[in-house]
Amino acid sequence: MTTAASSATMIGRDAELAWLGGLLDEAAAGVPRTIVIGGEAGIGKSRLIREFRQRAERTARVVFGQCVDLGAVAAPYAPVKAALRALVAEVGGERALEIVGPGRAAFVALLPELGAIGEPVDTVAIAGGSGASGQLHEAIAVLLETLSHERPIVLIVEDLHWIDPASLALLRFLTRMLASSRVLIVLSYRSEDVTRGHLLRPFLSELERDRWVERRELARLSRDEVRELVASIADEWPTDGVLDVLFRRSDGVPFFVEEVVGLDGCRDESDLPDTLRELLLARYERLSDEAQQLLRLIATGGVRVNHSMLTAVFRGGDADPSTGAGQRLDEAAREAILGGVLVVDGDEYGFRHALVREAIAADILPGERARYHARYAEAYESLAAAGTRRLAAEISYHWLGANNAAKAFPATVQAMHEARRSTAFASAAQLGERALGLWDVVDDAEQIAGMSRMEFMGRTASHLRNAGENERSLTLLKSALAECPPDDPDFPRLLRDEALTLAGAGRPGSIPLLEQALEVLGDRSSLMRATVLSALAGRQMIEGRLRQAIETAESALALALREGSARTASVSLNVAAVCRVNLGEVERGLADLERSRELAEGDGPALLRYWVNASDVHYLIGEYARAVELAEAGLARARQLGLERSSGVILASNAVDPHYALGQWEQALPLIERALALDPPMQFKVYLLRAKVWARLWQGDAEGADREFRAIRPITVNPVNIEMQTRLSVGRLATELALARGDVARAWRETQGLFDSRERPAVALGFPYAWAVARVVAAAKAGAGAADAEGAAIVAEAAAAEPALRELIDEFDEWPLQPLWSALIDAELAAPTDDPSGTGVTGAAGASAVGADAAAWRAAVAATSDPTAEAFLRPYALLRLGQAELAAGDRAAARATLQAAHDEAEAVGVGAVLASVMRVAGAAGLALEADQRVGAEVIGITDGVAASTGAAAELTARERQVLELIAEGLSNKQIGERLFISGKTASVHVSSILRKLGAATRTEAAYRAGALH
Repeated sequence: MTTAASSATMIGRDAELAWLGGLLDEAAAGVPRTIVIGGEAGIGKSRLIREFRQRAERTARVVFGQCVDLGAVAAPYAPVKAALRALVAEVGGERALEIVGPGRAAFVALLPELGAIGEPVDTVAIAGGSGASGQLHEAIAVLLETLSHERPIVLIVEDLHWIDPASLALLRFLTRMLASSRVLIVLSYRSEDVTRGHLLRPFLSELERDRWVERRELARLSRDEVRELVASIADEWPTDGVLDVLFRRSDGVPFFVEEVVGLDGCRDESDLPDTLRELLLARYERLSDEAQQLLRLIATGGVRVNHSMLTAVFRGGDADPSTGAGQRLDEAAREAILGGVLVVDGDEYGFRHALVREAIAADILPGERARYHARYAEAYESLAAAGTRRLAAEISYHWLGANNAAKAFPATVQAMHEARRSTAFASAAQLGERALGLWDVVDDAEQIAGMSRMEFMGRTASHLRNAGENERSLTLLKSALAECPPDDPDFPRLLRDEALTLAGAGRPGSIPLLEQALEVLGDRSSLMRATVLSALAGRQMIEGRLRQAIETAESALALALREGSARTASVSLNVAAVCRVNLGEVERGLADLERSRELAEGDGPALLRYWVNASDVHYLIGEYARAVELAEAGLARARQLGLERSSGVILASNAVDPHYALGQWEQALPLIERALALDPPMQFKVYLLRAKVWARLWQGDAEGADREFRAIRPITVNPVNIEMQTRLSVGRLATELALARGDVARAWRETQGLFDSRERPAVALGFPYAWAVARVVAAAKAGAGAADAEGAAIVAEAAAAEPALRELIDEFDEWPLQPLWSALIDAELAAPTDDPSGTGVTGAAGASAVGADAAAWRAAVAATSDPTAEAFLRPYALLRLGQAELAAGDRAAARATLQAAHDEAEAVGVGAVLASVMRVAGAAGLALEADQRVGAEVIGITDGVAASTGAAAELTARERQVLELIAEGLSNKQIGERLFISGKTASVHVSSILRKLGAATRTEAAYRAGALH
């Protein structure tokens, strides 16, 4: 139903409507899009969406959800539930549950009315941690994607300024993960309500970086458009004077124009209200007392109120609510609709505009407001008791509005449990904090909550931690510990939770807290003591205290077995096994790891821990294919459990490194991109970004890799401080980047992560890092990088570091890959290198006989022929052998060796080595034959430039397009925009071009592109 105050024709939005239609066409063609429409109140967002919705329904399934204004704590998933219920009603509950498959339990937890369909499910078990929400997100994504293949889907969510954190997290997930669907997501928000600190602000900023998202702010109407709008509503054109005043007072906001025109036709200036509040209440004040009372009641209930709810709360003006209340409700509603204040949408009543609702709500007297809230609370309680819908958040809100803490408290506690069950941890935390605020004013709060105040604070802090609010969680835990006596049973639990939260925030201090918890627990046997011991062992392992970790883990294992906790026993044995492997006790470590898998049988989280560590261990000992197999098996299971964003991200990272080791760069990149798209916690993201930069370096873009590393380095600081694995892997990467840039002084500074290790470094990561350090020492001995006095002092220090390095690696003598890394390190240190950069990768190769030992490099080449050697190492060793042979004057041997290095680098995609081979050969005047995939042409090397088109013949059509744009000097982002691809995809093409052309930088590739013309 519409009112005479609204124009039958939408004015001034033709371009926006056409834009929406075009994006729907794109989505229908298989290019999912997200649209965000912002604007001030009254600008016409809802009208535009309504017009688009009517058109879209001809070709697509349209599902709609509206965020609900419930004050500071919005009901979790409120807009999502409304949209999904409409979708499920259309396709049927059984079919929906069949589609979501493994996510059935999470889906039923969200929509409990589906629980009666098929086999019962345990909806409590899914909420076991911060990754549990991923299971629900995956289920909804699968449902939308599957159904969109039948018919395009338009998902509309309005009023994001009132959105709850759980719904926002879901929308963030959907905008990134619906890559193969035909889904169009349309979102709207009121821009002036998204103030500093609003949870929507970072979401909007993130969307601006996504090329599949378009955001538009609706502009005000021009004077001519206002005239046209007035003409479409009024029977007569306004005079110029009235139009001037109308345009000035409305500022071109369509809703204000309609309201003013609707007031007696706006015949002269005297008809215009003086203030905005008067304008918003003008229609309301013309209604009868009963209609006004109805509107105040609806305003208290929210943005929309359905008819059955309104029937339950409406009393009318009669003292006896049973006498004609229904008839009076209908008459009052009809009057409000005809008066242009209310509209009807299905079985719901809503205000023609939210601004009118807010103005009327502000006009309600305090006593009247409390009575209305009490009526709604009672009605929602009756509805919840009679059905399966969870309404505790609404009940809590209304009892608070009724100033009834005694009834608000149990509803708030129940709402917290409901939010947790549906994995809405942020909402659960907000509700927990609300309940804590009511605790002291409620009788028997502990009995009502079913737990002590200390335990309740701990659970609320846990919800905050799972929601990513580590700092707030720590604040609450510190407050709880300050209140809790040390002899209270909750005290060690709170200490443990604070330790876990510190670890989650990437901050030091976990180990002392866990040790304090053990001291408080004493020596008595208990499951709590076993779990604290297990957690302590895990932290000791992560921080590099490997011997201590083994001892602690074995104590935890014994106690867990006595207490009958197979999960804690499995995790503890797992930790001990990984520590043993990293200390070189490989055989026993692998046996213990398999035993931990047996203990974890049937336990999803414990099995994920096995897959995480087993895949990592097999990579470290050189069993790369097995590592990929284990990581991918674990990743598949993590997706089934809805834990892809947590354990799944680690498993994806664990698959990336062995893919690199096998030379399978193309298989690794999609894993990185998908995992990053999940927006994982920062400590997990570091692993992925490190791997991405490392690949870029060895594929030949040292400049880009160094620039990218500098951008991400700030987020590595905390993990580097507390995680040995991150400290060693990031330190090695930083060292190699500095070497590749020819900065030996900087490279030496980066080696301190190995020398300054607080404990003996894990041998598996220590050896590759030691190899990078050996290259720094060799470069320093060659006198490279001493540009000034300070640099000379640093280089001199590095040159004298060989004994310290030798002493360190002597501790690694029992490692399976020791022969490989020792051969490489020996070759690097046998004599000063003839490569000033020390890398053999990017520096110009000199011909001086600076002691390059060909025999040592032959031994290194032989060692890198072993299957445990990563694929990039053999072409690198061949390159260095070729350099050594040139230094010795054996040009024939050098040419054959460099040819082999060229072919193998080309075969495994090591663009950095390939570029160096071509430069070394060019500098020496050696002609190399092209790889068989190029043909039999000979690529003559003159000053590092390819003289034939053989290399270019390998380029795909798309790569040729990208190469042209590189030559124009365009960035990856600009290339993506020009070719309508993402910047990330452009980066992949650029890396491939650099590798195929043997160019080390974009500038060199551009130069070669010019030469190839």
